[in-house]
Amino acid sequence: MPSPEPVMLIDPDGRPTAAGGTSLPATDALLHGYAGLVTARRLNEQAYALVRQGRLAVYPSSHGQEACQVAAAQVLSEQDWLFPTYRDTAAIVARGVDPVDTLVLLKGDWHSGYDPYEHKVAPQATPLATQLLHAVGVAHAARLRGEDTVVMAMCGDGATSEGDFHEALNFAAVFKTPVVFFIQNNEYAISVPLARQSVAPSLAHKGIGYGVPGERVDGNDLAALLRVLGDAVDRARAGEGPQLVEAHTYRMQAHTNADDATRYRQDDEVAGWVAKDPILRLETYLRAVGALDDAQAAAFAEEAERVAQHTRDGLNRDVVPDPEDLFRFVYAQPTPQLEEQLALVHDELSREDAH
Repeated sequence: MPSPEPVMLIDPDGRPTAAGGTSLPATDALLHGYAGLVTARRLNEQAYALVRQGRLAVYPSSHGQEACQVAAAQVLSEQDWLFPTYRDTAAIVARGVDPVDTLVLLKGDWHSGYDPYEHKVAPQATPLATQLLHAVGVAHAARLRGEDTVVMAMCGDGATSEGDFHEALNFAAVFKTPVVFFIQNNEYAISVPLARQSVAPSLAHKGIGYGVPGERVDGNDLAALLRVLGDAVDRARAGEGPQLVEAHTYRMQAHTNADDATRYRQDDEVAGWVAKDPILRLETYLRAVGALDDAQAAAFAEEAERVAQHTRDGLNRDVVPDPEDLFRFVYAQPTPQLEEQLALVHDELSREDAH
C-alpha cells in the first residue's frame, strides 16, 4: 500500500525529517540536483519570454514542478529511456538534450526536433497518456532482449483519467515490464481539479487493482524524489516489474500561455504553495549543512544563464524551410507517388524562380 502521507525527507523550511528512518541521498547528488533545479527554473522563465516574443507557439511551464523534472532524469542510467509529456521540457534537458532542439516542437517546427535514440528520450507527447503505451512497449521489448533497461514513463494527474493509462498499467503488470509510471499530480488537469477526476485515496492507489506497487512522495522535495524514484527504478531493474510513483506538487503558472488560470483557481491557493518552492527548500538545507555557499550558488546561476542565452540565440534564428523535407522523411525508400509529388513541387518552384 502507498504511504498514508507523501514521503518527505526535507520539509518546506529546509529541515531534514528523516521520515521512517530513511537516509538522505548523498550531498553530491543533492548539489547536482540543485544545479538542475536552478537551470530548469531559468529555462521555464526563458521559454515564457520567447512565447511573448513570438518565437514559441505555446509553452506548458513546469514552474514549481522542477524537482519532479530533475529527479526523473537524474535517477536514470545511460541505457534507460525517458518518455515525457508536453510539460516535461526541463526533464528532457536534464537528460542531456539540447534545449533548442527540445523546444522545436513547441515552436511549431517539423518533427520532434531531436533524435530520440541519442539520449534515449522519446518525443514529447501532446495527447494525454499515449506515450505510456509506447513506454511499456519499449520496456517489454528490452525485457525480451535481456537488456538492462528501465523506462521512466511520465504523466500528469489528468492522464490517469485516460483509458491508455489503465491499459498501460495492466499490460505492464501482466508482462512484468521494467517501467516506472511517474505521475506528477499538480492538482489540475487544465481547469479540472483532482476532486472531479478521482475519489481514490490517492492516485498511487490506482496501481493496486493491477498488482502494481505504488508510492506517494512530496513532489517539491528533491531529496525524497531521488530516494523514492531511485528505489522504484532499482526494483524495476531487478525484475520486480512495473512501479507507480505519485508526486504531490503544484502547477504555479497557467496550464499554458493560452490558459487563464484565474478562471478556475484562487490567488490565495497559489500563494499557499510559494513557501513550498523546491529550489528554496533544497537551497536552505544545503546552506545549513555547509554544502552550498554564495560562490557555488553564483556559479550554478551563471550556468543556468548560459543555457538561457543558448536557448534564446537558437530560437531567435530564422529557419528557411526546405520543401523537400515534406517528402524526405516519410519513408526510408520513397514511393513512386512521393517521387511524382516531389517532381511536381520542383516544377512549381522552378516556375516561381523563372518569374
